[in-house]
Amino acid sequence: MIARIWRGRTRESERDTYFEYLQATGLKDYASIPGNRGVWVLRRVYGGSAEFTLISLWDSWDAIKAFAGPEFGKAIYYPEDKKFLLELDPNVTHYEVLQSG
Repeated sequence: MIARIWRGRTRESERDTYFEYLQATGLKDYASIPGNRGVWVLRRVYGGSAEFTLISLWDSWDAIKAFAGPEFGKAIYYPEDKKFLLELDPNVTHYEVLQSG
């Protein structure tokens, strides 16, 4: 199994609106891909901003590529992300999951 980790930051005042937007875009898309094993959505509010960390779990590199395309190390952004996010990190991080549960 492979973990794909993405991070983004919004203004604190937009934390709930952005989470709703995530549910309608990226999280919905993750769930539609065979080989996706779910996603953990973490949020930390501090210093006037809200940091989101998404940890999605995948069966294989092919499953990740079905979501992200051939350049699977690049972050996927949706049209209104620029409205919410304070910066757009171009990359994600992948880890092999050696043990879970």
